[in-house]
Amino acid sequence: MTIHAITRHIAAGFLLALLTVALLPGAASASSPAQLALETSINRILGSIKNPDYVNPATRGPLRQQIEDEVLHIFDFKEFSSRTVGPRWGTFSPAQQQQFSDAFAELLMNTYLSKIDGYNGEQVVYTGEVSSPKGDRTEVRTIITMKDSKKVPVAYRMLPKNGSWLVYDVLIENISLVKNYRTQFQDILNTGSPDQLIARVKAKAQEVRQGNGQ
Repeated sequence: MTIHAITRHIAAGFLLALLTVALLPGAASASSPAQLALETSINRILGSIKNPDYVNPATRGPLRQQIEDEVLHIFDFKEFSSRTVGPRWGTFSPAQQQQFSDAFAELLMNTYLSKIDGYNGEQVVYTGEVSSPKGDRTEVRTIITMKDSKKVPVAYRMLPKNGSWLVYDVLIENISLVKNYRTQFQDILNTGSPDQLIARVKAKAQEVRQGNGQ
């Protein structure tokens, strides 16, 4: 499967991952620290989307930047990247790790921004949370009811870092975004170098950005 195919596959899921939890009914009083962190960021994202200036291309720029900043705030792209590359992450130099994390974040960000206008107020129900025995990992679970009444389970895997909880993986219908990308990246690394993988991800991120007219 190509990067292009995977990007299309996860685009809708990534959009759901960033836009839906804020709609959980009546959950605020019972929110765990992880869920509260997620809700806070996504409420800010929704606030930018609902701003009247967002529909005007001439005034959308600053709001898009606010959205991007909030995504970077709630997602741990360094953790996302290391888990996506897998055991070979240790063969990347520190500089290569940073370059890959930046390129991967840009790819996901550009994909996300290209789909954000498709948000239609999907309904979400918070169904529970499962934490690791040590309490250093948690999975916030939801069920999303789409406009066609299809119910989609979405789970957000989070960890505590720098005094907050950050997302490091998202499961859409029990399919992990990390594992989806890991398969493709491992295929590239089987025949290429870390620098070649970084170049491929950068090129794809740029392709998506140009397709968005940015």
